[in-house]
Amino acid sequence: MPVPIQPSHEPPHGTPAQRRRAYAVHLYTASGVAFAFLAATEICRETPDPRLAFLWLAVAVVVDATDGPLARACDVKFRAPRFDGRKIDDIVDYLTFTFLPLLLVWRLDWLPAPAIVWIIPALLASILGFANTKAKQEEAGFFLGFPSYWNIYAFYAGPLYLQLGPWVPAMILALLTLLTILPIRFLYPNLTPHPWRIPILAGAALWLVLLLAMLPAYPHPPRWLLWLSLPYPLFYLLLSLHLDRTTRPKKISQ
Repeated sequence: MPVPIQPSHEPPHGTPAQRRRAYAVHLYTASGVAFAFLAATEICRETPDPRLAFLWLAVAVVVDATDGPLARACDVKFRAPRFDGRKIDDIVDYLTFTFLPLLLVWRLDWLPAPAIVWIIPALLASILGFANTKAKQEEAGFFLGFPSYWNIYAFYAGPLYLQLGPWVPAMILALLTLLTILPIRFLYPNLTPHPWRIPILAGAALWLVLLLAMLPAYPHPPRWLLWLSLPYPLFYLLLSLHLDRTTRPKKISQ
């Protein structure tokens, strides 16, 4: 008589307290959608205040910058496997890093008309970037393609438009759209290879302070403060290109 096969039992996923912490991290990641909604309500007003929209988007950035280390510390993949934290993160990031910032640029007429000619290619390129299974090269510490930092682009688009007109932000938008789909790697700040991780993260924190200092007078920040904020993104870009060139595998497929 054959021995009945005993039903398999799922492996334990840690103590109840550990599981609660892991699910709390998922909730923390998902909370970014609340700040996306608050930014959207401001963008939809008859006279939007870009300062408030960017403030809510900045809070979403802080959540995005801190949820990854928390997820790894709490081992959410093992202790809270019911939800896919990366999928939650991608949904929130597309809203707060891409869709809403570009919607704000369109809403405030910072691009040559018709603005959708510039906006829609960026939206499409960005969604392809989010769907690219090789976009996050976490072990190496890179994103493949421009990592859809459209919130940063949108923040600088306002002062650029006011000082130089609509064509300069339009050309930058077109260039970044192209970089989104090209196989050029950009640093993943939280996972930047040593010894560059501390400079990248410390610089990002200082840079965020500068951007917040520009908010009260936005989109007419003091010119000196605007210029003072530019070295960090330039440093990030040049370091990304340098490390991409010097650590690039023989072949990167997109």
